[in-house]
Amino acid sequence: MKKFSLTDLLIFMVSAELTGALSALLSGGYSGLYSGIRNPPLSPPGWLFPIVWAVLYALMGVGAYLVYRNDDTGSDRKTALGLYVIQLGVNFLWSIIFFRFRLFALAAFTAVVLAILVFAMLVSFRKVSRTAAAVNIPYLIWLIFAAYLSVGVWLLN
Repeated sequence: MKKFSLTDLLIFMVSAELTGALSALLSGGYSGLYSGIRNPPLSPPGWLFPIVWAVLYALMGVGAYLVYRNDDTGSDRKTALGLYVIQLGVNFLWSIIFFRFRLFALAAFTAVVLAILVFAMLVSFRKVSRTAAAVNIPYLIWLIFAAYLSVGVWLLN
């Protein structure tokens, strides 16, 4: 295992946070749309989403850093980091699809695909670092809930 590097950890965390921030910026905002549509039962208040996502992006960065710093030079580490980048890209697109373009069916499909990708990422992370997988379990749980919300919005609107 490579020694701890605060700089590398911060790079992973900040890059994940910036991905979320750029996606939010390009989505055109959420508050007007969120309050103007019919939401499924258990929908949280709109103010909660940015807080939850900030924490989850930080955890994504921590998990990716833990995989990155592992000395495994084999395909497990490369696969895990590849899945991380792919899911981060799909995550980036979801807000834009939902909020900017209001394509609720496509957003629901994207949310389900994202949850599947993150599950695969966690399985892959676990092969390299159990801790990396564990810190991303809240992300997977949130995505399952977000997929439920996305499908609900699509069906209700």
